[in-house]
Amino acid sequence: MTGLPVPVRGVSARVMMNKGGCGGYYAYLVADFEPPGPDGRTDLVNLVPEQRLPADLLPAVRAGIELGLDGVAAVVRLTDGGVYDADAWDIGYRTAGAETARAALVAAGLRPAEEADALRWAQWPGRPRPWPGHNPRSEALYERIRRAGPR
Repeated sequence: MTGLPVPVRGVSARVMMNKGGCGGYYAYLVADFEPPGPDGRTDLVNLVPEQRLPADLLPAVRAGIELGLDGVAAVVRLTDGGVYDADAWDIGYRTAGAETARAALVAAGLRPAEEADALRWAQWPGRPRPWPGHNPRSEALYERIRRAGPR
């Protein structure tokens, strides 16, 4: 198991999924990811007050983070969260945990930068902000057109 090489702070995920009709999933997490301690294990530290992130949702958050870290060890500090009781489902918090962890790996350089495009709900400092309609595959085409110059 490898460890996260550098700290990645302020990673967030806001999951909003509509199940159709009424209701859906909602989850909000903010976390700081740090290199693991001397034991090399992944640790989760919750600093969020109970009214912002109920304790019964923490197992789903932990499962999502472990899934997203994909064997990379880190100390994860949950610094903020949000809950909307009607839409607080485990799947939303598992998804938010996985997205924050994958985002931390991208920000730390352990995953390819292109993977950021697949992270629908995650944000982190330094993440390139795509403009509406951004399609990374079109950048190569745009560059070819730009180099060709005016016709």
